[in-house]
Amino acid sequence: MFEITPESFRLAETFTISRGSRDVADVLTVTFRENGLEGQGECVPYARYGETMESVQEQVRSLTGPITRASLADQLPAGAARNAVDCALWDWWAKSEGKRAWDLAGMVSPGPVITAFTLSLDTPEKMQASAAKHARRPLLKIKLGGEGDMARLEAVRAGAPETEIIVDANEGWTAEVYSELAPHLARLGVKMVEQPLPAGKDDMLAEIARPLPVCADESCHDRASLPDLKGKYDMVNIKLDKAGGLTEALALKSAAEAEGYGIMVGCMVGTSLAMAPAVLVAQGVEVVDLDGPLLLAEDRAVPLYYDDAGVHPPERDLWG
Repeated sequence: MFEITPESFRLAETFTISRGSRDVADVLTVTFRENGLEGQGECVPYARYGETMESVQEQVRSLTGPITRASLADQLPAGAARNAVDCALWDWWAKSEGKRAWDLAGMVSPGPVITAFTLSLDTPEKMQASAAKHARRPLLKIKLGGEGDMARLEAVRAGAPETEIIVDANEGWTAEVYSELAPHLARLGVKMVEQPLPAGKDDMLAEIARPLPVCADESCHDRASLPDLKGKYDMVNIKLDKAGGLTEALALKSAAEAEGYGIMVGCMVGTSLAMAPAVLVAQGVEVVDLDGPLLLAEDRAVPLYYDDAGVHPPERDLWG
């Protein structure tokens, strides 16, 4: 019923965050075949959540009986495996109905959305050079989370004086470090800070000043995460690999908006196939970070289209 295939795509440059570096994007492609049609979805197993390429493949292989998007959550937890299967089912459904996925979701036709471009963690000098190279982009995302972050921020702002900036600490700060840096982030025109403190150790965010919006990433997976975010976060970062697919991502977006959270839609480092369903979730949100394909040296045969208007909805031959 489901075929799962490991694939690797070379990155254009080494990508570094506070937890390590990589030169390739290792992804899993799930293909669902029925009635002469096939649908595909992609996921990126993430060690931060205890996932490996092998464990996610085993989860997909464990599926039994007829699987629908509605029943999928009964067999798989939120995470990478459920994401790839869910998105493959959406793609198959769109093909079987001869419609686009957004029509099936009851959405208006999506348009392009401006996406952040990520600068990986490096020395201030290299980050300034990278910022200058990409200064024409409207939004840069800066990976931080280590000693010397203030120097990196100053360097990036010097390299891209007009560009909007968001920062991602990837759980790399303490409450003291955040409190010390926050006024400088505001001074440098930073728009938002993502996950400054480790998930599960972020209660101090409810007690200290937040002079700019703080976004939950590792602290927010699906709708079940929302009760624990109250008073600590202003935004949530919805990633399909955390939520467990497009179905839950759309539900999480609706629930989070109803509770007053701003929305960011993000991604792991994957291909256009992984970003395609996320473009639907990204419609009308405050921050979009779907730059995975821009970080690759190679992509899917039919990639997403990026231009000055942002990332465009997928063509039929890619997904949905």
